[in-house]
Amino acid sequence: MIATERRKLKPGEVFPAKRSALRSRREPKQTKPKRGVATPHTQGRFQVLNTFIDMTMCHLKPSEVAVWFVLFRDTRDGVARTAQTDIARRTGLSTRTVKRSIKSLKKLGLVTIRSRGGLLKGPSRYQVHGTVVR
Repeated sequence: MIATERRKLKPGEVFPAKRSALRSRREPKQTKPKRGVATPHTQGRFQVLNTFIDMTMCHLKPSEVAVWFVLFRDTRDGVARTAQTDIARRTGLSTRTVKRSIKSLKKLGLVTIRSRGGLLKGPSRYQVHGTVVR
């Protein structure tokens, strides 16, 4: 059943020939960005990733690269909240190697430690940089 609107015609107005013209017009749907089109957020992430790969990655050990990639992937609003044991599990490295890698990434300026995690504090928080920050 088609819902119709009952209204009076104004002088000089013609009755619509199609029933679809009587239906109330819907608001246009908000569309998602097309696939393959970069949003400003993803453009910034790709720029950091490309800068890291082009300028920095060749100077790092494979363990440091793996740790940086996990931290970069976990970054939300500029900060990665990840436990070192979780990084070790996901990269296949030992916890000690992850600690060493974070220490060297911090020394190089690729990672800034915002807060240390702990048993009752939750995971550590890191800010990840694509190039050396001095």
